[in-house]
Amino acid sequence: MNHHKLMTAGCLTICLSLAACGRKFNPAAGAPPATQVVEVGNADVVTVNRPQDFSLAVAGQIDAQNTLSVTGSVTPDINREVPVISLASGRVVAIRATLDENVHKGQLLLKVQSPDITNAFDTYLKAVNDERLANKEYLRAKDLYVHGAISEEMLEQAEDSEDDAKTDLNAANQQLNTLGVDKNYPSDIVNVYAPISGVIVAQNVTQAAATGVTYAGSPTAFTIADLSRVWVICDVYENDLPHVRVGQAAQIVVDGFPGRVLAGRVSDVGPVLDPAIRTAKVRIDVPNPGMLRLGMFVTATLIGRTKRVHATVPADAILHLHDEDWVFVPAGGNHFRRVTVQAGDLLPGNNQEILSGLLPGQQVVRSVLQLESTLEAQ
Repeated sequence: MNHHKLMTAGCLTICLSLAACGRKFNPAAGAPPATQVVEVGNADVVTVNRPQDFSLAVAGQIDAQNTLSVTGSVTPDINREVPVISLASGRVVAIRATLDENVHKGQLLLKVQSPDITNAFDTYLKAVNDERLANKEYLRAKDLYVHGAISEEMLEQAEDSEDDAKTDLNAANQQLNTLGVDKNYPSDIVNVYAPISGVIVAQNVTQAAATGVTYAGSPTAFTIADLSRVWVICDVYENDLPHVRVGQAAQIVVDGFPGRVLAGRVSDVGPVLDPAIRTAKVRIDVPNPGMLRLGMFVTATLIGRTKRVHATVPADAILHLHDEDWVFVPAGGNHFRRVTVQAGDLLPGNNQEILSGLLPGQQVVRSVLQLESTLEAQ
């Protein structure tokens, strides 16, 4: 198609032509009379001498929901991000996983050599000995009290010492459990396991580095994100915010997968505007079928509650040129007028939605190919 022939720097009107300009009609040949291109003062008006040669279509009607299209990117759901922390501070002696790796819950991630374990196990052993001695003293005091050799107050003191020793032993045992140490197989090496299944999205340790909550190294060795559900963060202009609400349905199209449409729902509308571009952050929760990767660019269409009546016309009736859309409508007599419209989605049956510029029931030229063929013949 030669779309540029439809526009000139000055005024241009168009009509159908079955023969080139300048040819004369020969009645003996039995050919229909040739149409003529007539220049008039209005560039948006087409004047023809045979308007019946133009096939017309009546614009249909569709009830469409109000929508708002915005762009955004995929980010992790921070509620599904879990830090991996070694409660035992020390030196990393082995790393079993790395950044961007998929891990499962309970998988070994790293080994840490820690003096905290040595100190905790020492405390535990002393607590065992103290509890054993306190128990013997309590049993001896109980026997003496039965035979009247000691007072009840002395028996109570021995019982209290036994209770304190048990408490200290339980605390020492719990400390070993917290550090991940098996008291039956003590070691200064502690294993750190994945708390959830997901993807390692951050790694802050390397081989032989310090880690733990008390050393100079980062207390968070890894961060694991469950990406089965993700967030899409979009920028919405200030003027469009009244049309956005929490719970609103959204359709997500990923730039890398244009044929896939994912369903999401708005979970938050940011209370703060970016002062530079006057936008607010809108968060959409989206189930991830496995195709979404962090940082992907997407287009989100927010579905409104109300519906609007839009016109529909044959797709061939729309002229797309220079990022604008036009249709041609009858303007009385031998005239057709070019009307600027905003084209929407393609519809079944080779029809297209018209968002603005045309009302249902109006007539349009069915095919702009007729106009192009006229110019090609000139």
